[in-house]
Amino acid sequence: MDVHVSLAGPGDRATRIHRQLLEAILDGRLRPGERLPPTRELARRLDVSRNTVAVAYERLTAEGLLTARVGAGTFVADEPVARARPRPAPAGGVRPRAFWTSAEAAPTAEPRPGHDFRAGTPDTGLFPLATWRRLVAGELRTATIRGGYAGPAGHPGLRAAVARYVGLARAVRAGPEDVVVTQGAQQALDLIARVVLEPGDRVAVEDPGYPPARRLFAGHGARVVPVPVDDQGIDVSALPGDARLVYVTPSHQFPLGVRMSPARRAALLDWAAARDAVVVEDDYDTEFRFSARPLDPLQTLDRAGKVVYVGTFSKTLLPMLRLGFLVAPASLRPALLAARQLTDWHGDHTTQAALARFIDSGELPRHIRKATRVYAERRELVEAALRSDLAGWLDPVPSTAGLHLCARLRPEAGVDLPAVVARAAEVGVTVREIAGYHAGPPGPAGLVLGYGAVATADVPEGLRLLARSFRG
Repeated sequence: MDVHVSLAGPGDRATRIHRQLLEAILDGRLRPGERLPPTRELARRLDVSRNTVAVAYERLTAEGLLTARVGAGTFVADEPVARARPRPAPAGGVRPRAFWTSAEAAPTAEPRPGHDFRAGTPDTGLFPLATWRRLVAGELRTATIRGGYAGPAGHPGLRAAVARYVGLARAVRAGPEDVVVTQGAQQALDLIARVVLEPGDRVAVEDPGYPPARRLFAGHGARVVPVPVDDQGIDVSALPGDARLVYVTPSHQFPLGVRMSPARRAALLDWAAARDAVVVEDDYDTEFRFSARPLDPLQTLDRAGKVVYVGTFSKTLLPMLRLGFLVAPASLRPALLAARQLTDWHGDHTTQAALARFIDSGELPRHIRKATRVYAERRELVEAALRSDLAGWLDPVPSTAGLHLCARLRPEAGVDLPAVVARAAEVGVTVREIAGYHAGPPGPAGLVLGYGAVATADVPEGLRLLARSFRG
């Protein structure tokens, strides 16, 4: 590997080279067993004598940090002394905006609990890896690789496939020109916020609701207003009159799972049209349906061009693929495409082309049908436990779709729910409280029970352990 060595600083040249290589070894940039450039090559690159480099190498060898192998070269020692010191942070630095001083990124590699009842996580074992590998390999042929940048709207074949798919599966009114491919639903929300919101604009969100969306809008400088949700969805009468944007999950409210009633849907669309507000419809988790005919999306009912429809393949396929989309009214499309080009230009067209073929070949609906059967079995196990072992403490919230169920704590349960959650974690059961999804004052206490990531065979034991945690 090429090694950059600066000759700036105190001391003679050999001392400077020694110091730079020493720091690279100690902070881990040069790893154990890694080969250093030959002294002649490094001397030529630095425009110094070979003897100067050799002196630096010899000092590091004497200190136990390098080893010389006859005929092979000079290598970082397998177990160098005084390994891996942290790099000191520079004094001062640059301050972020006030919002970002308290914002934290989620951990990227949380250990998987034995019984993972967290919401929003699909079963990676159901992903048709062999089929996906074949499709991606087919897109990596020389004939499909082109130089230059692609358009910000996404792969044309995927835009057409998405338009057909949501048109058939969800009755969304869209052609390929209406679709913008994004890296997950979160990027779709970010693009909408960029082109719609001014700093200080009010954004109404469901409460309880989806925390990443709430934080994203706040990160754009919006004043986020939580609006209560009941068994008919968001309370339209409680919307702030000056809200510029309303974010809703009407088909499967996150996290409660209720559906927005037809009357509320009509009221929300009338409200948005009267106030020239934007409605962001996140069709969260609706691919996996277990009962009841789905209601028409807001986008289908919208006649004033106020709804932006957002979808993702993170639950149906894999979150790591970062594939989502939005369907926008014509008035917003030029701005959305300009914003996409200015942020990351476009996503990975190889992956997008593979997904287009996955949809067009019928593999996506086949996969969804197969996964729905698996998730339905797990869901039935959770529902059975809520009717039996957990019935003394929890009341299920009616829901017809998705990868989780909510259950509210019975008023007479007489338990400290955070303590129950903590006891469950001690025995390898991870669940989340509904309270964690509230932005305003917490409503009725309860649990969110996801069944996407826990194996079917493990569900009964996990729920038995949860019931034991309620008993103390």
